Amino acid sequence: MATQNNWGRHTFFMCVLFLMAAAAIAMSAIVLHRMLNDDDSDDSPTSAGTGRPVSGAEVGNPPTTPTRSTPLPDSRQGAVVDCLPRNLREPRQDVTRGECERRQCIWRIAANSRAPKCVFPDTVGYKFQTGNTNHLKISRTGPEEVYGMRVHPEVDVTVEDYGDNALRIYFRPSKTQPFEIPEEALKINRPAPATDKQYRVEVVKTPTFGIKVTRNSTGSVVFDSSLPGLTFSDQFLQISTRLPTDNVYGFGEHNHRRYRHDMNWKTWTIFTRDMAPVDEWNLYGAHPVYMNLEKKGKANMVFLKNSNAMEVTLQPSPYPAITYRTIGGVLDFYVFLGENPNHALQQYIHAIGHPAMPPYWTLGFHLLRWGYETLDRMKIIHERNVNAGIPFDAQWGDIDYMYKKFDYTVDKSTFKELPEFVDQVHKEGKKFVVIVDCGIGSRDDLYSEAKNNSAGYRMYEDGLEMDVFVKNSSGQVLVGKVWPEESVFPDFTNIENATKFWKKWIQYFNDTERVHIDGLWIDMNEPANFVQGSVTGCPDNHWNHPPFIPQIFEGDRDSGSLYYKTLCMDGVQHWGSHYDVHSLYGHSESIVTYNALVELNPNKRPFVMTRSSFAGTSKYAFKWLGDNGSQWRQLHWSIVGMLEFQLFGFPLIGADICGFWAQAQYEMCLRWYQLGTFYPFARNHNIYKNDGVEYARDQDPTAWNSTFTDIVRRYIRIRYKFLPYMYSQFKEAHIEATMVLRSLMFEFPEDENTWSIDRQFMFGPSLLISPALDEGQTEVTAYFPKGRWFDYYEGEETRSSDGRFVTIPTPLSFLPFHARGGSIIPYQNVANSTQYSRLNPMGLWCALDESYSASGSLYVDDGESIDSYTTGKYLELKFELKEGEHLTISVVHQGYTPPGNLSFTVIEFSGLPGVPTSLSIDGRPIEARHIQLKHKIVQLVDIKLDITKNHTVNWMVYK
Repeated sequence: MATQNNWGRHTFFMCVLFLMAAAAIAMSAIVLHRMLNDDDSDDSPTSAGTGRPVSGAEVGNPPTTPTRSTPLPDSRQGAVVDCLPRNLREPRQDVTRGECERRQCIWRIAANSRAPKCVFPDTVGYKFQTGNTNHLKISRTGPEEVYGMRVHPEVDVTVEDYGDNALRIYFRPSKTQPFEIPEEALKINRPAPATDKQYRVEVVKTPTFGIKVTRNSTGSVVFDSSLPGLTFSDQFLQISTRLPTDNVYGFGEHNHRRYRHDMNWKTWTIFTRDMAPVDEWNLYGAHPVYMNLEKKGKANMVFLKNSNAMEVTLQPSPYPAITYRTIGGVLDFYVFLGENPNHALQQYIHAIGHPAMPPYWTLGFHLLRWGYETLDRMKIIHERNVNAGIPFDAQWGDIDYMYKKFDYTVDKSTFKELPEFVDQVHKEGKKFVVIVDCGIGSRDDLYSEAKNNSAGYRMYEDGLEMDVFVKNSSGQVLVGKVWPEESVFPDFTNIENATKFWKKWIQYFNDTERVHIDGLWIDMNEPANFVQGSVTGCPDNHWNHPPFIPQIFEGDRDSGSLYYKTLCMDGVQHWGSHYDVHSLYGHSESIVTYNALVELNPNKRPFVMTRSSFAGTSKYAFKWLGDNGSQWRQLHWSIVGMLEFQLFGFPLIGADICGFWAQAQYEMCLRWYQLGTFYPFARNHNIYKNDGVEYARDQDPTAWNSTFTDIVRRYIRIRYKFLPYMYSQFKEAHIEATMVLRSLMFEFPEDENTWSIDRQFMFGPSLLISPALDEGQTEVTAYFPKGRWFDYYEGEETRSSDGRFVTIPTPLSFLPFHARGGSIIPYQNVANSTQYSRLNPMGLWCALDESYSASGSLYVDDGESIDSYTTGKYLELKFELKEGEHLTISVVHQGYTPPGNLSFTVIEFSGLPGVPTSLSIDGRPIEARHIQLKHKIVQLVDIKLDITKNHTVNWMVYK
């Protein structure tokens, strides 16, 4: 009997071991599959749970975002450079050893299947020839031809100091004049001369030439180009640089699945393209810049000033590096060193130009859809939101207001009374914004109809007479096809001519069509084209079909054309060939639109919303994330996109709430409105017809039922409540080049837990947002960095000594957000638009830190003057709370008196050590009835402190 029992037990354990082994093999296979196929997956576990929203309990240390793919075992002895990168100009074939060795490269089989099999030896690149650290000449070693092109035998290298924290590293061929971005497009601002440089530069001469930049304080090498494969030809340039760590953020525009990049041999292409953010291809903008977080919380940013089509390949630890491949121009690098991420960003923004200050009303909620079809339908949706008490500031018009999609026209059959409606919108204290596309209708019959519809309309003829359109290589106007069928494209790089042209037709829309707009939304400006290149095609030459094509979207069509969905690359523009300036098209249109609006309204800040952008565009225009989809995963992706565009210098950024494409779902749309509460730019927008859906449902705040409307109203009102704080953050971005939206890494760079978090974010330094982002989600696992954090709703404290993860219940009606201890956050009572909310009483929310102290500020101006700060026409206050018993409100600049006799009527405290007693304001005792307790929030109520004057508030705390 005992023998039988032991045998059964043995059999049982053998079965268990077998099942465990099988499970381990299956798990390994899954992990391997994910590493090889979907390293940027946005999947993350969600927990089920119910209950009233409370501050939550500590649950250990689970990640709030997916952990990064761990690269497969790496056989490298250092960073390597791919000798046979994928070229979309050629049919894709497997890399062979014979082809590798024919190119004088090294064949190696790496354990990581993503790593290149064919890599450059140290002997290929350039060698030092002559010169000193600042001016050098280098000469070619290795093959003298690449992709059938001659490699430049000599290259000049210049290294220039740009103040104490930045430098320029500039490579250009010695004997040719390649395209360079003109200063009219982007002038790099130079700081004061260096007096205490924070870096040192070394010229590496062997085995491969390179420039190495080392941070003095830590010894970190922040830039090192001494890798093989440096190549300079007319249409193929390649350079690789080592990184101090693999914490890389930035590069765009793409639909990255996460904020911190996966470095496992990922390649990202930069080339502006009309491509919806549903996949990982190159999208609307071009931003060849990244941030690298170093050890001890320091950071650097590197910008490549080059507008040609390019790709960047990232390689992982233990030898992190970046390889750039671009098909024109020069290699013009700017390296910015920061003591922390914000400091590094400030250096970059100072260089490319500070972002424009947005008009105050643009921070409100915006209402729009493509598919109103008629003015009557627009009115119905507009009015039902007004009647439902939804605060909003702007009604927008998509292309259906136009006559057959002709710019600056109004369809007199479907939108005849649009001028009167816009005037009504203005009387409500709201604004009106319209879309304008860059394709100008030129088809004879439709153009004649447009002229009959709109008296005096002659935009196409006017452009011909002013010689303002992009030409083809034969000198004729290039004709493509966009919304108004055959279309021509203004050459916005001809800034002076294009501004006159654009200004004239904005004026026409205002005076003749009588639509008094408050801003322009410039779309389709990659530029987009519905035919390949032009209606007559493009010549087969080395511009339209270059020898090397980066991995751009649809780049392999027509045997490797660049012009799919855009213009012929040999098109002629003022700044250069379209091949060189393609990715500057939206940037140049932003400059022209900004200039035209300033000339028409010299005292007002222009509001320009663009789809395509480049480095420095934020001086002229604001940005949204394009034609996103109504999908749960896009909620998370929108956070990543917004955080990246903060790095690119665009503080006013947002995604279409509830998604643009397809049908929005009730729960998803509700969660999206909650998330959109803290979008810097908050607009609802969706499509009319899509993928067989005859009529995509409305998704405005009144689109479902009264419960939906009530919840959305609540969160839009929360947004409006905190607009004074938000606006003050935009002033900081405009003047100090700080971020408005911030990753937790950005605020807490020395906390390793924050480096990959991108499902939470901060608005400014003080508000932590932890949204529910997944279907059916009833709780979030939120990370709280070191400090005190206070729940908005009841003042519950989450105290974190070293950083902790906390589970927070999130029923469908609930968005968790917290104030950071040490913050004083101004707010204002809500009205139906900012025109009226700005007249309402104000308050302060004081969230105390461990020493019972806090500080904050408030910036107030008229909300629309173009130069309020530089002319001193603003009011600025500083708040300081010390020892839990003393609050001072100080006017630090008094150049503007806001209307409405504004005052602080409520002051709230989270985290006081006890109940206040012996209250006095400005030396006058205040009765106890002014003190009340709301949950765990202490309130001083029914007070009236003029915001234009200094004040002191003192109390004793009964502990």
